[in-house]
Formats: sequence, C-alpha cells, structure tokens
Amino acid sequence: MKSLSKLIYYLFGWKEEGGVPDGITKAVFLIAPHTSSWDFYIGRLYCWIHKIPINLLIKKEAFVWPLGGLLKKAGGIPVNRSRATSKVVQIAKMFRERDPMFLGIAPEGTRKLSKRWKMGFYHIAVEAKVPILLSYIDFKRKAAGVGPPFWPTGDMEKDIKEIEEFYRDKGAKYPEKFNLSS
Repeated sequence: MKSLSKLIYYLFGWKEEGGVPDGITKAVFLIAPHTSSWDFYIGRLYCWIHKIPINLLIKKEAFVWPLGGLLKKAGGIPVNRSRATSKVVQIAKMFRERDPMFLGIAPEGTRKLSKRWKMGFYHIAVEAKVPILLSYIDFKRKAAGVGPPFWPTGDMEKDIKEIEEFYRDKGAKYPEKFNLSS
C-alpha cells in the first residue's frame, strides 16, 4: 500500500511531511482541519506511506456484515456508546492494552462548522499518559503531515492555546467550516 499511496500523492500533487518520531508507539493522533470527506482519504494514504497503524473510534453498531470486517481492517475500533463507564477511561484502558496504538481524533467532531473543539482528545491523552501528535491536512499547500509531539501538562487552557496556534495557518478544504476554539 505504501508504493500505491505514494503514487496517488504524486499524481494528485500532494506531498507528505514529517512523521511519527522514533520511539513513540502510542499517541492521540489529532487530525485537523477536518471539513471534508477528502480528509479521511488523504490522511489514510499518509498513514500507509508512513506505515502508521492508525485507529479510529466508530460506534459498535456500524460493525455489521458486510462492512464490519472492512472497518476493523481499516483500523476501526468498535465503541459501546451506551456503557455507563467513562469513554475516556475505556480508551485509556485500550492504550494500556495495545502497542502500538495511534488513535485518530478530529477535535472538531464533525465536518460542519463547530464553534468549539471537543476536548475528549486532551482528556484521553492525559489519562493514558501519551503524547498528542499534531497531524494536519493543509489544502492551501497540498501537504499532509505530522508536527512535533505535544505532551499535555495538565493546564488545559494553556495547552489548547498552544495546540491551536500550530493549526492557525493550516488551510482547510472548506475554510469557512474550520474554527479554532480560541
């Protein structure tokens, strides 16, 4: 898949930048901006190029035949949304049980305009004691990549400002749908 993904990037004029730093085998993989379905395909190709075993949380109801097997092959993790336990605790437990584990999360939570980012990604990283990898899909430059790892300090307000500053110059497919919380 790596060679095919590189060819597709080349044919469509995209470039890939950065990657997961050596030694990091677990991280919350923050994906922003997220305003288009194309984000998934461009990001998935990037992960194949860099051999990143990305996982995505998907409601367990989606894992039915015939798509269930394909979703698992593509890195989907079924999540029981009706369980009483905290999702953050459930996901932190997954991090303890799996190695490697790179969990992709779009902080906007939707491709539509969102006034505020959802902060679950931050709480998961703190609870699981893993870094946040700042990944991006920049349509202005036709580049996808991973910036430096960000280790949350526990001062969420300060940390989120720093994370959002990283994304300030990234160009969404639909800029009118991309919004930072601050």
